[in-house]
Amino acid sequence: MSTQDYFGLKDKVAVVTGAASGIGLATAELLAEVGSMVIMLDINEGNGKKAAADLNKKDYKVVFFRCDVTNKNDCIAVKEQIEANYGKVDVLFNNAGVIRRKTVVDLEESDWDLVIDVSLKGVYLLSKYLIPLMEKDGGSIINTGSGWGLKGGDQAAAYCAAKAGVVNITKAMAIDHGPQNIRVNCICPGDTDTPLLRSEAKQLNLQEDAFLVSSAKGRPLERLGTPKDIAKGVLFLASDLSAWVTGTHITVDGGGLA
Repeated sequence: MSTQDYFGLKDKVAVVTGAASGIGLATAELLAEVGSMVIMLDINEGNGKKAAADLNKKDYKVVFFRCDVTNKNDCIAVKEQIEANYGKVDVLFNNAGVIRRKTVVDLEESDWDLVIDVSLKGVYLLSKYLIPLMEKDGGSIINTGSGWGLKGGDQAAAYCAAKAGVVNITKAMAIDHGPQNIRVNCICPGDTDTPLLRSEAKQLNLQEDAFLVSSAKGRPLERLGTPKDIAKGVLFLASDLSAWVTGTHITVDGGGLA
C-alpha cells in the first residue's frame, strides 16, 4: 500500500479556504501531496494564484479560485465552478479567519462584523453551498477553531466569540449531516507562526520577535506551532484514519491549554 492509499485521499476533491498563506497553504500542500485535487480559496487573489502556481510546479493537482467567504454570491460561484468541473466535494476545510486584538469597549462595530463574518459566517455560507456536493458519497468537513474558542483570551473579544461559535456549529453540523456520512470536526490551533499571529504584534504595538517568543512560553513543548503542525491534524481529520470521528475538536497547541 502506498502512502497515498493509506490516507484514502487519492483523487479526492478537497476545498481549502484561507489558502493563500499560513495554515491554509500548508494544508493545501499536504492534501495535494497525498493525492487530492485541491481547490484553494482566498480573497487575496495575487498571493493565492502564486501559491497555486508554486504547488503546480511540484506536479500537484491544485487550482485557485478567488472567494470572499462572507459573500453569498462568491460562495455560489465557487459551488457552480466545482460542480461543473469536478462534480463533487470530498473534503472541506473551513479555515479562513481574521483577528482584531481589542476589548469590547475598544472594538468598533465594523471590526466585530469582520471577525464574526469571516470566521463564523464563512463556515456557514460555504458549507451551505458545498454540502449538497458531498451528500452522495459522504465526506469530511474540518472547521478551524482555536484554543481561544475553548477558553477566554485577553483583548480578543470578537475572535473568542467567533471561534467558540465555530466549535459549537461543528457539533450541530455533525449531528445534522451524519446520516449522509459527512463527518464534521474542528481543529483548534494554539499560537502558530503565521501572518495572522504576526499581525497581532502590530495590533498590540509590540515588537514582533519578542511577541513570538512570549507566545511560545509556558507550553510544555516550548515552541510555537508551525502551519504544517496544524495541517497534519487536518490531514488526520480529512482522511480514513478518522473514519469514526465526528462532532469533536482536536487541540493542536503544544500543550498550551494543558
